[in-house]
Amino acid sequence: MRELQLSGNKAGDSGMKHLSSLLEDPNCKLEKLQYHKANIGEEGFRALASALRSNPSHMRELQLSWNIAGDSGVKHLSSLLEDPNCKLEKLYLHNCSIGEEGVIALASALRSNPSHMRKLQLSHNEAGDSGVKHLCSLLEDPNCKLEKLHLFKCSIGEEGFKALASALRSNPSHMRELQLSGNKAGGSGVKHLSSLLEDPNCKLEYLHLNKCSIGEEGFRALASALRSNPSHMRELRLSGNKAGDSGMKHLSSLLKNPNCKLEKLNLNNCSIGEEGFRALASALRSNPSHMRELQLSGNKAGDSGVKHLSSLLKNPNCTLEKLYLYNCSIGEEGFRALASALRSNPSHMRELWLSNNKAGDSGVKHLCSLLEDPNCKLEKLVLQCCSITDDGFRALASALRSNPSALRNLFLLEDNQPGPSAQQLLSELRKHPNCKHLQIDGPY
Repeated sequence: MRELQLSGNKAGDSGMKHLSSLLEDPNCKLEKLQYHKANIGEEGFRALASALRSNPSHMRELQLSWNIAGDSGVKHLSSLLEDPNCKLEKLYLHNCSIGEEGVIALASALRSNPSHMRKLQLSHNEAGDSGVKHLCSLLEDPNCKLEKLHLFKCSIGEEGFKALASALRSNPSHMRELQLSGNKAGGSGVKHLSSLLEDPNCKLEYLHLNKCSIGEEGFRALASALRSNPSHMRELRLSGNKAGDSGMKHLSSLLKNPNCKLEKLNLNNCSIGEEGFRALASALRSNPSHMRELQLSGNKAGDSGVKHLSSLLKNPNCTLEKLYLYNCSIGEEGFRALASALRSNPSHMRELWLSNNKAGDSGVKHLCSLLEDPNCKLEKLVLQCCSITDDGFRALASALRSNPSALRNLFLLEDNQPGPSAQQLLSELRKHPNCKHLQIDGPY
């Protein structure tokens, strides 16, 4: 046995104690234990740590998220982590009621045995700036090889961001993924982080800063830093910040850099309007071959903004696979522009999210001209709440019957108005021999 998954059961501390009698057996070679959402408290963590201390050399991954560890439980676990024979590489403690004291204990333990841990998940705990500063004493250790650190919603402010940036600047070459969303970075915190990103020795590939109170100045600092060191970043998540068109223009100066290899960009709900969409499209047209996923939902694109974006999509060098534009104030003209662009370059797009827009039957009919193209490889299409009635449903059914092989998931029944004839057509479509892989949401 190498991997045991027991998550989502009501094991409790008693169950954990029974399992621990296996883990302490010297013949047990278990490498991965998934035990999240299992009602474990301090006593369960104590039993687990005690068992693994007597047989520490095999376990590589512990998934213990959504249990009630508390600081006391984490302190027991820390007694395992500081054991020189412990070779644990991945530790998940998401939402485990850990506070500053628990983070201090973890950091202290890992400092005494720093070379094995590669991924540390501490999101949804109350680390705060003080706890993060103690964690930074681990990160700046030259023997620390941590590659992924998740601190989503950990009550971190400017001082915590300053400490993180400083620690990682002194040991920048290992970290690949930083998840810091849901903290109060603000412009000042992001500027500290930017001092790390511009370091030529920084190899960070994934940076998540959703809902971090970042405005235009923060976007300017991020873009400037990444322009000076653009070749490593692959995924940048900045949703729920106040970029505005100005912030988007700063970011676009990074995207058009020929050395920028960014593949995923998340900018949902960032107050971006037509001018921001224009700047984004223009930048990506000059460097189109790397981007695979664009999330732009909840912005005020409108038809004009989508038309700018369409000029990117029809570029033969554009290989975008996933585009999210739900709730972007798009009407018939925007749908026409999207469909036309994708018809001229149809083979790459796999997911298109367009819910909560005013497509109407006319807009959907434009999209149907894409779906019936035999070169269209779209696999997922989301059109919920798009003012589609019987006429639009009939057009969709007809298009899919003529080219049914690519699409796998169609979401459109919620908050649209299919009449009886459309429901009948969709039912028949499901039974069509060429549509056996197509999943359509809803009961029809």
